Amino acid sequence: MALEITELHPTFAGEVSGVDLTKPIGAEKAATIEAGMDRLGVLVFRGQAISDEQQIAFTRNFGELENYNTSGTVRKREDNRLGPGMADLSNLTKDGKIISADDRVWFFKLGDRLWHSDSSFRPVPAKYSLLSGRTVPGWGGNTEFADMRAAYDALDDRTKEEVAGLVCEHSLLYSRQAVGFNDFTPEEISNFQPVRHPLVRVQRATGRKSLFLSAHAGVIVGWSVPESRAFLRDLTEHATRPEFVYSHSWRQHDLVVWDNRTTIHRARRFDRNEVRDMRRTTLGGEVPIVGVSAGG
Repeated sequence: MALEITELHPTFAGEVSGVDLTKPIGAEKAATIEAGMDRLGVLVFRGQAISDEQQIAFTRNFGELENYNTSGTVRKREDNRLGPGMADLSNLTKDGKIISADDRVWFFKLGDRLWHSDSSFRPVPAKYSLLSGRTVPGWGGNTEFADMRAAYDALDDRTKEEVAGLVCEHSLLYSRQAVGFNDFTPEEISNFQPVRHPLVRVQRATGRKSLFLSAHAGVIVGWSVPESRAFLRDLTEHATRPEFVYSHSWRQHDLVVWDNRTTIHRARRFDRNEVRDMRRTTLGGEVPIVGVSAGG
């Protein structure tokens, strides 16, 4: 069966058919998928009942897995439910029980409901994220994506001039404090020190500019904190207008791949008394290309 990509939204996102991710896909299909990612930014693969090992193998068609000594969570390593290379985005403990509503790990996870780009808080942000829905709740739990290229294109000329060359500080401290989580240990504060990234990025494959927004961005370098956050909120409101957003309604065994360099996303509410077992692999990216002029 030939691999086909059907568009799901006027500006981005597509659904892929004609591929079985439980088996090696080969160089030709991998190249077609990567070209689809360059064009659409989000790809949906339905009915992929894959194992963790198969998910990792598929991910490696497009680069190297992220590899950092510091964690992007407050969950202790000895409490991890999944093996190396797999990020646990579930609401489950190590022994498979639903996380308590007053657990600090659960509070920390609530920050994922803010618009963000995965690993923008790291010195080198992520390339792709690949999220597998192993068990999905009966209500809620959609993942929403916003097209940062279309959002940039829709800015007025004055705002394009204003954002050109701006640099933001990103940290997990900022995004978690935004949902009222301040219970950080000294070690976590040390691990989550801010990093700097441009507010406008250039896509290597196409040359298109995009906004690099994220709830992890808390300060614009050279600006006051209140003015920074007011402006970033304005930009995020603009960039997440309905015409720029695709909302994915999960079915069991969906795999969704998105490009963190050209999209942002957020998780939506679900019945926390139901199991939501979501497993993510993440590819390391590259140092962002800075958009230095307002043209284009």
